[in-house]
Amino acid sequence: MTTTIGLEIHVQLATQTKMFCGCSTAFGDEPNTHVCPVCLGLPGALPTLNAQAVRLAVRIATALGCTVHEVSEFSRKNYFYPDLPKSYQITQFDRPIATGGSVPIVTERGARSVRLTRAHIEEDAGKSMHAADITLGGETLVDFNRCGMPLVEIVTEPDMQSGDEAYEFLRNLRRLVRWLGVSSGDMEKGAMRCDVNVSVSPDPAKLGTKVEIKNLNSFRSVKRAIDYEEQRQAQCLADGTPIMMESRHFDEVQGTTTAMRSKEASNDYRYFPEPDLPLLQLDPTELESMRAQMPELPWEMQSRFERDLNLSPYDAALLTEERSTAEFFQQTIALYDNPKKLASYMGTEVARLLNERGKTLAETQLTPATLAGLLTMVENNAISNTASKDVLPLLVDTGTTPMEAVRSLGLEQVSDTSAIEGFAREVIAENVTQVEQFRNGKEAVLGFLVGQLMKKSKGKANPKLAGDTLRRLLK
Repeated sequence: MTTTIGLEIHVQLATQTKMFCGCSTAFGDEPNTHVCPVCLGLPGALPTLNAQAVRLAVRIATALGCTVHEVSEFSRKNYFYPDLPKSYQITQFDRPIATGGSVPIVTERGARSVRLTRAHIEEDAGKSMHAADITLGGETLVDFNRCGMPLVEIVTEPDMQSGDEAYEFLRNLRRLVRWLGVSSGDMEKGAMRCDVNVSVSPDPAKLGTKVEIKNLNSFRSVKRAIDYEEQRQAQCLADGTPIMMESRHFDEVQGTTTAMRSKEASNDYRYFPEPDLPLLQLDPTELESMRAQMPELPWEMQSRFERDLNLSPYDAALLTEERSTAEFFQQTIALYDNPKKLASYMGTEVARLLNERGKTLAETQLTPATLAGLLTMVENNAISNTASKDVLPLLVDTGTTPMEAVRSLGLEQVSDTSAIEGFAREVIAENVTQVEQFRNGKEAVLGFLVGQLMKKSKGKANPKLAGDTLRRLLK
């Protein structure tokens, strides 16, 4: 059996106002408070194109390697749902703003690119909220705050063959839109949503019947829905049961898909050119300027970190997940030239503190200079690595200097040989069995003895000097 997967991703663009009117795009406000005659589709109201939304759409299309067309056209997509007040959606059909392009992915099958069919601009619908089981008479409420939000829809070719590949594609796409600042990519807030097309065929040379799974809002849901649908279709083929071309809903609790409706074809939407908007014509000079100003992309920077700084793929991917983190790392290695140590520390100790506080690096007092200073103190044996973990919270929360934090906590590392020798003699006297084991050739016991010395010094002893002193006294 061969599984073929294509994705349709809606990315909400990070503008202050909606696609065709001046209503706010703020999330989480009272329902139906960001509405006007235009986004409610009242008679006589005319749309006005949001120029910033167009710029952001061009920015992401350029980064994806799409062909950005200087002339594109808006169309009306007609369908009848309670959350669509005009009974049509303004979108782009046969003349989208961009075509082609790709997104790189790396899975167990190796590194490759997933091809894109197109990227086009459109407006969002409202949000239906089911107060109870509507099949039992429960109410459905509609919030039109989301109606008219600016979207770019990205459609892939049927290039993926597993839930893992779809997961990796979405992860990289979200990394990109955040990197470029075109969208928050927050799936839990609806800023990125995904429809999945899955077909299973016994003949690798032929596509099976396409089934669409609608409105998936997390990476995990996408993977689970694909895995289930793949098994369901394979079982249908084994049983001789016809697979219907339809739209299905994914049940998060049960982990199953259920039929919603037969799948529409493009002629069902009765597309025609939007009469209230002229052709969208882009300035070729501005397009060239946007291409020239495109930053290094996250996967390009990840490859550079692996190649030039000899970082592991894991560390390089972690550092390039967010652009602010990557920039912080690069500014820090300019002051502390040990990329591997820095990457490890940022991926463990710094990441742990940020998770505990629910903050990003930009929301803390930590700076490249203070982190570089802290790690330099560890490298110069001014404090131990263990002590640095106590210092770091002060740097994150207060912005104090590493030296001030170390002094306030009394964590200056002891490198006084006479003091360390005193601790070492106490450890030797108190751990006769382990001392004998070391003298009989059990080298690993030295680590235990060093640990005992560090406890006596309350973590302040220089670990290397402690080990050297113990070894000398045990001869």
